[in-house]
Amino acid sequence: METITAESYMEGLYAEDTVLERVKEVIRTQNMPEISIAPGYGRLLTMLVTMIGATKVLEIGALGGYSGICLARGLKEGGKLISLELKQEFADVAKQNLTEAGLGELVEYRIGEALIHLNELLEQGERFDFFFIDADKVNYPIYLELAIKLANPGAIIAGDNTLMRGKVVDANQTKAAVQAMRTFNQLVATDPRLESTILPAYDGLALARVK
Repeated sequence: METITAESYMEGLYAEDTVLERVKEVIRTQNMPEISIAPGYGRLLTMLVTMIGATKVLEIGALGGYSGICLARGLKEGGKLISLELKQEFADVAKQNLTEAGLGELVEYRIGEALIHLNELLEQGERFDFFFIDADKVNYPIYLELAIKLANPGAIIAGDNTLMRGKVVDANQTKAAVQAMRTFNQLVATDPRLESTILPAYDGLALARVK
C-alpha cells in the first residue's frame, strides 16, 4: 500500500496542471535532471508574483522551464522574466516549453555563469521585484547577497532546496554545497535587511522580503 505523505495528500486536492505535467515529461525525455520545483511551491511562486504586482522577475536556474512558467504566469501586463541558465541546451528546452505555454514572449534567457550576469545587471542599474534561486548550491549565499543589491524595496527572494533532502540537518554532511546551504539559511534567517521564513515542506523553500 502506497504511503500517503502530507505533500501527496495536498497535491491530490488539486487538478492536474497539464501544461506543467507536459514540461516534466519533456524534461524526462530529454534526459535532463528531474529536479523542478515541487508543484505546491510552483503554485506559491505564481501567487506571490501576482500578489506583489511584479513586473520584473529574475530567475537563477531555468532547467526545463517549469519554474519559469510558474513565475511568468504571475507577471503583470507588460512584465518580464529574465532567466539565467548555465547550459544553452537547457535554456533552449525551457524557451520552447514557455513558448508552447503561451508565455515565450515574456522571458529572456541569458546563458553562462550566473555570477557574471548578476554583476552585469548590477552595473547596469537593473532592479527586480521578485527573485527565484534554484541553481548550484555552492553559490547560494552569493546569489542572496546580489539579489538583495538588485532588489526594489519590498522585493521577494525565494530559494529552493533549503533542506537538500535532509543533508543540512545531518551533522555528518560536510560537503561544500551543504555548508553553503546552511550559510544561506542562516543568512535568510538573520540578515537585518530581510523579513523571512523558511518552509519545511517538500525540500524546503526560503522566502524573504527585502525591507
